[in-house]
Amino acid sequence: MKKVLVIGGGAAGLMAAASAAEHGADVTLLEKMPAVGRKLLITGKGRCNVTNAADTKTIIENMPGNGQFLYSALNSFSNGDLMAWLEQRGVPLKTERGGRVFPVSDQARDVVAAFSRALADLGVAVVTGQAVREIRVNGGWACGAITADGREWPADAVILATGGASYPGTGSSGDGYRLAAALGHAVTPLRPSLVPLETAEEWVADLQGLSLRNVAVTASAAGKQLAAEFGELLFTHFGLSGPVILSLSNPVAAALRATPGTELLIAIDLKPALSAETLDKRLQRDFTKFARKQFKNSLGDLLPARLTAVIVDLSHIDPDKFVHQITKEERARLAVLLKQLTFTVTGTRPLAEAIVTAGGVSTKEINPATMASRLVPGLYFGGEVIDIDGYTGGFNLQAAFSTGYVAGRSAADNVENNYR
Repeated sequence: MKKVLVIGGGAAGLMAAASAAEHGADVTLLEKMPAVGRKLLITGKGRCNVTNAADTKTIIENMPGNGQFLYSALNSFSNGDLMAWLEQRGVPLKTERGGRVFPVSDQARDVVAAFSRALADLGVAVVTGQAVREIRVNGGWACGAITADGREWPADAVILATGGASYPGTGSSGDGYRLAAALGHAVTPLRPSLVPLETAEEWVADLQGLSLRNVAVTASAAGKQLAAEFGELLFTHFGLSGPVILSLSNPVAAALRATPGTELLIAIDLKPALSAETLDKRLQRDFTKFARKQFKNSLGDLLPARLTAVIVDLSHIDPDKFVHQITKEERARLAVLLKQLTFTVTGTRPLAEAIVTAGGVSTKEINPATMASRLVPGLYFGGEVIDIDGYTGGFNLQAAFSTGYVAGRSAADNVENNYR
């Protein structure tokens, strides 16, 4: 049996180990953390958005970071294949808005448990608490690894699936980039992808922890729209987060890099279901209902209490003014604010706080059909360590599972045939 060594116990590593074992290899998985799947457990707010139900073309379109590289991997192991694999192993799935696929249980731990059961059934040796110091090469071929304690782990093929450099507390601390670079691989510059945004407005801290559902959010640079999203948003002490912001962060970060100093704005439509005319009629009804109340106490039917205080302040309408005294012009100004609550973006949060790492081992040095290194025979790659990244919605995990599956299958096959 061919001995395959998998470095990393995240999504790609777990799938690579299972795939290699399913294709007849004797597999050992090394994970430096005390348990595998640490990052999987926190994805999707602990619900684990395992994939997206979209077709392959759409998945590629939602992978702005070298999505074309994934065509072969997705054809070899599609989202349908992944869903069938999980359901056959006791994880029933459901599809939600935007094609997002989750376990019916809404528990990420069920996904990790399914992989743990599968690896045990396949006879994979899972060794935790083992950080890899270097990948061994003999005669130009990858032939194992040496861990931090000096122990050698011989193998016929090595799969590097260590993840990115975000959320280092889960084990994704960038080890794979160092290991790949030591073998001559180019590593493209690392940067945060799917990351919260920092804003200039100090009052945003007053809204920390407030979540808004069903809002429309637009990002623009120098007056030109970059992108728009609809969904859930979260206010933080430093600015904005939540699914819609994470999705917008990719084009926003690109604009910040391309044109430093350009004014970049995020505008939130708090009432996207209402046209300007309909919103004005709604305000008139509310103002009639609360005619004898002060303005600061009149928006309770329209906004959450914490947001009301901010909107009242930003409207520049006297908070103590009685509603029946508010002018048409003031009401119009309030309506504009509700449709365009605007923030000035000053930057992104650090890479360590990003959901996904953009950049990584250059795709030019990896065979997309096998995930084999073009530089070092016997070495394969899977997941976020590769220079691939996508939008939120299950696309990144699908990329990890697909590349991991192909790497495992290829490593278990004749290594000589995979080095092209």
